[in-house]
Amino acid sequence: MSDTPNPQDEGFLRHCIELSRRVRDGGKHPFAAIVVDEHGNIVAEAGNDSLPPEGDPTRHAELVAAGLAARRLSPEQLARSTLYTSAEPCAMCAGAIYWCGIGRVVYALSEHKLLGLTGDHPENPTFALPCREVFARGQRRIEVTGPCLEDEAAEPHRGFWHRP
Repeated sequence: MSDTPNPQDEGFLRHCIELSRRVRDGGKHPFAAIVVDEHGNIVAEAGNDSLPPEGDPTRHAELVAAGLAARRLSPEQLARSTLYTSAEPCAMCAGAIYWCGIGRVVYALSEHKLLGLTGDHPENPTFALPCREVFARGQRRIEVTGPCLEDEAAEPHRGFWHRP
């Protein structure tokens, strides 16, 4: 377990944060994720696409990016890949990351800090369940780094959850 990102991690997190801004500008929840292979290539990218009531609530950015990566990489390549995300994976997304076999997760905004930004907004009922706890229940080890760059990652959320 580590909470100190390296410069490459910070660059990929900033890419996710920028993508989350673009997702917000498109009217969706401001979340984004990418999967990067062991050579530093982005192999999957996704923004949140689960805006109710017309959206599918399972289309979180992390789940979509993990699923795309699982179709593009072998299990061995997935185990050496990293999922970067603008916010800590929820329990559903942590399960998807685990089942896809991705070996590492780096996240920006913690679920705890996200709750402070969303409050009790009905479109984002956060879990008080850190992704590390979900991963710890599995048989395969997933390395986790985060939270990192929380203030930057919080910006796309400011004002979004309390709109009239």
